[in-house]
Amino acid sequence: MTDTQESTRVVWPAGYRINPRQAGPASDVVAAFKDIPVAAIGDSMSRHVGTLGLVPYHARLDTVMCGPAVTVRVRPGDNLMIHKALMMVQPGDVLVIDGGGDVTQALVGGLMRTTCLARRIAGLVIDGALRDRCEWAEEGMPVFARGHTHRGPTKDGPGEINVPIACAGMAVMPGDLIVGDADGVIAIPSGEAADVLERARAHLQREAKIRAGNAAGTSDPERFDAVLRAKGLPI
Repeated sequence: MTDTQESTRVVWPAGYRINPRQAGPASDVVAAFKDIPVAAIGDSMSRHVGTLGLVPYHARLDTVMCGPAVTVRVRPGDNLMIHKALMMVQPGDVLVIDGGGDVTQALVGGLMRTTCLARRIAGLVIDGALRDRCEWAEEGMPVFARGHTHRGPTKDGPGEINVPIACAGMAVMPGDLIVGDADGVIAIPSGEAADVLERARAHLQREAKIRAGNAAGTSDPERFDAVLRAKGLPI
C-alpha cells in the first residue's frame, strides 16, 4: 500500500461501517420482476431460499415490492444506522435490515415511514419489529417485519451499512434484487437476476400448462406415478 492509499483509507470504529450503495441489476430487469410471483422465483432458485417468519404489515396483499437492496445491520433495538441509510437510499431501493430477529424494541415507526415515502424507496424488510402499525397499513409503502411492539428504539449504534447480512434466514448482499409479495420475500443475486428471470418465466409457462390440464381434468397420471414406481411402489 502506498502512502497515498494509506492516507485515504477509512478506518471505522469497531462495530461501525458505511459502504457505498450498490446499483443492482439493470432497470429493465428490475421492472420485469414486478410481474413474477415470489413463489415462481423461489421454484427457479431451488425452493430453499427466501425469508422465514416475516409478515406483511401493509394492508393490500396484492402489493409487490421490488428493488435493489440497501443492507443495514444494527444492534437489536437500535436504529441509528437505519436513519443514516435512509439518507443514502435512491428511489426504488429496498431497505433490508438485520435486526437479529429481536422484537422487544421497534426498529422503525411512523415518523420514519414519512421519510421512506419522501425518499420514494420501494419498501422495507425488517428482521425485527416495527411500531405504529396502523400507519404502515396505509397505502404506499410495503413493509415486511418479524413483529410489532409499542416499545421504541435507542439511537446509539453500532451498526453497518451495505455489508453482507442475514435477514430472517436469507443471505443478502448489497445490490441484490429483493422481491416481496403476499407469499414472502426473496433475494436474487444481482449478477444472476437476468438468468433467474428467464428461468422463472419458463417455470410459469410450465405451470400454465399444468393448470390448464387440471382445470380440464386431463392431467397426466404418469407425472406422479412414475415417481412412485421409481421409489419401489407397485403402481
